[in-house]
This record gives sequence, C-alpha cells and structure tokens, in this order.
Amino acid sequence: MERIKQEIETLIEQRNWNDIRQRIISWEVPEITDLLADVDKKDKVLIFRCLPRAVSAEVFSYMEPEDQDSLLRELTDSETRQILTNLDPDDRTAILEELPATITLKLMNLLSYEDLKEARFLLGYPEESVGRLMTPDYAEIKTEWTVERALQHIRAVGKDNANINRLYITDNEGKLLDDIRLRRLILADPDDKIRDIMDHSFISLSAFDDREKAVLTLQRYDIVAAPVVDSEGVLIGIVTVDDIMDVAEEEVTEDIQKSAAVAPLNMSYHRAGPFDLYTKRVGWLVALVFMNLISAGVIAAFEDSLAGAITLVFFIPILLASGGNSGSQSATLIIRALVTNDVESSEWLGSLFKELMVGLLLGATLGIIVWFIGLLRGGIGLQGVKIGIVVSITMICIVILANVVGVLLPFLLNKLKLDPAVASSPLITTIADATGLLIYFSVAEWILQI
Repeated sequence: MERIKQEIETLIEQRNWNDIRQRIISWEVPEITDLLADVDKKDKVLIFRCLPRAVSAEVFSYMEPEDQDSLLRELTDSETRQILTNLDPDDRTAILEELPATITLKLMNLLSYEDLKEARFLLGYPEESVGRLMTPDYAEIKTEWTVERALQHIRAVGKDNANINRLYITDNEGKLLDDIRLRRLILADPDDKIRDIMDHSFISLSAFDDREKAVLTLQRYDIVAAPVVDSEGVLIGIVTVDDIMDVAEEEVTEDIQKSAAVAPLNMSYHRAGPFDLYTKRVGWLVALVFMNLISAGVIAAFEDSLAGAITLVFFIPILLASGGNSGSQSATLIIRALVTNDVESSEWLGSLFKELMVGLLLGATLGIIVWFIGLLRGGIGLQGVKIGIVVSITMICIVILANVVGVLLPFLLNKLKLDPAVASSPLITTIADATGLLIYFSVAEWILQI
C-alpha cells in the first residue's frame, strides 16, 4: 500500500488524473476508502473527484464522519448533491444524523423534494431505532398477480432495490401479508397466482424497535433482510444484513467499553484525542475512588485486629482479587446472556441459584489452596491452623458473595431499563472489595479472638 500511495502521489504531482482514475477504478470500495484516509487533505479531494459518481457515493458512505465532514467542506454544492442522490436512503440517514447540525441542514437543502421527504421520514424515528436503520427500497408484489407478472415487475424495479432475494407481499392498503424467496417465485409455474404460493409465515420488525432487536432477529432466523412495519402492520421498509453488521460491531464495542468503566467513545480509538479519552474515563475513576473509601474505612476500623495478627495483611490482595475476578466472570456471563436473549429477566432466580452453586464450588477450591498457604504463613502450630481457617472461610464467603453480586446487579439494572453493561468489572470489584474486607476481619476477630 505504501508503494501504491507513492505512485498515486507521483501521479497527483504530474496532474495525471486519467491514470489515477484508471489505477483505482478496479479497487474495492474499502481499499479506496483506506487510501483516502492516508493521503493529505488536498490530495484526498482531488482523488475523490476522480471517482465515478456511483463509486464516489459508496466510498463516501464508508468514510468516518470526521472525514465526511472535512470532504464536504471542500466539495461544491453540485458535487455534494450528486453524492447524496446516489447514496442509499439508509446510508444517507446515517450520514445526516452523524454530521454537525449546520452541515446536516446544508445537505438537506441540497436534496431533491423526494429525497428530502424520504430523509425527514427516516430521521423522524427515535435514535438507535429500526426506523433510522431501514431503507424504503424493496420489491413489493400483490396477492392477485400471477408469477409471470411479478417477475416482470421485479425486472423493472429490481435494479433500484437494495435487496430482491426476498419479495414482500402486501394488500391494497400496503399491509404486509407474507414474504417469499425469489428462488421460490422463479421455480413456480408462471400462471400461478401469488396467493397460491404463500405460506403466511414471516418475521417482521416494528420501526420503533431498538436496533439491537434487529441484530438478534437476523441472527436468530439466519436471514439477510427483514421487513419493517408501522403500528398498523403497513410495510414501510426493510433492514439488511450489511447495516446490521455495523450495528452489531458498534453495540459490542460499546458494551466492552462500558464493562471497563469507560463511557462509550462514539468514535474510533484512532480518531480519539487524549482529551477525548480523558473525559470518557475520568468520571468512573473518580467515582470509584470515592467508593474505595469504603474499603479504606473498613481497614481503619479493624486497625487493632491487623496489629494483633500482621500476617492477615499478606492475604488481603489474594482474597480481594479472587472475589473481584469471580464476580466479574459471573457478571460478564449474565450480561452477555441478557444481551443475546439467552436468559430472560424473569429467570433471575434460576440464575442466582446456579451461580450460588458455582460460587460454592469455586470458593471451596480456592479455599483449600489458601488454607495451605495460611498454614505456611501462620507458622507450624495452632496459630497457623487458625490463620488457614480464617482465610479459607473468608475465601469461600467472598467468592460466593461476589458471584451473587455479579449475577444480581445486571438483572437489577436490566429491570430498571438501564444497560446491564454498566455492571462493569471495576464496579463489581469495588463492591466485592468493601464487603470482602468486612467479612475477612469479622471472621478473623471471631476465630483469632483479636
């Protein structure tokens, strides 16, 4: 790629636009996008202008919002209008909602009447809803048509539709009645009526559904597109797998960031500056500092106990880390199960019982290990045995408690309509630390009589 970039730069210096066009016309769209991301700003505009109209629109839809904004400031109104006209409706909507308001307003003023009407319709749905994601380009046929007439209709409109692998059957009022595969239509007798080959079995989404539901629906039923209907069942668009893949990546990235106590970046890490990363991370870290004061307070309250058996200090990192790690494991499994609908909110009691059993087994295993360590650290004799018993009992209790917190917190947040990913590893660890120290010193005072 570096060699190709140098060749392109040489051609730019030579003002050899025809050779540039010939070099990159055969490239795949992602490769052209990568090239534009790596060249200087002035060269980016010149290369972009070399692209054919249809290709330039597709390349533009692949670009990062910041690059789109920068490029639009350099293009003429006529060039911008051509790009917007050639974009798919769903891609156009995504761009309009990502760019700054002033740029969005300018772009909407450049749209044709029909495109503007379409854009306003799609932007009228809530953010992160299926309505923002759908495209109104689909192949629609009627029940009373013959197979031959339906095929003629598809030949006429198919080139303008995003997906014709599935055909959507509607009544005269536009209500969705069924969907069928194109293959089934091709193999049917040309004189058959569409109503005769319907099976009245289809999956649909509401325009107001969260986009995560669209991801789960296409994954579960292994389909490449799903119809979108309004509150009365009227077909208004479809969502396709290419858009769903983008959403799935964004949602997983967001959950991973939240699980690390980082506010969602809403941009790539490559694009984020130091101050962007600082603002996304500092909030949780400050909050956790104050939450950790609870742990510090517990230690301060048991200073006399620590003075009486200084060996106890050695086991604090081991016990707290084990509890935090166990709770994080439990929370991660439950959060993912909730997101993928593997577990329903109503199944919290069964999940709690399961994690209690797992916590008991894990705690017992780790408890045996730290019992031997406690025996060695406490010295041969009764004191060593007592130290081993203290850390063993504490380990079992901490792991069980951490598992309980790890399983219940995501269910609680889900019940409160909050993202369960907020039950992040640092939060679980902080809760486990404070309660674990309280358990540890209480058990130590009871058994060691200090």
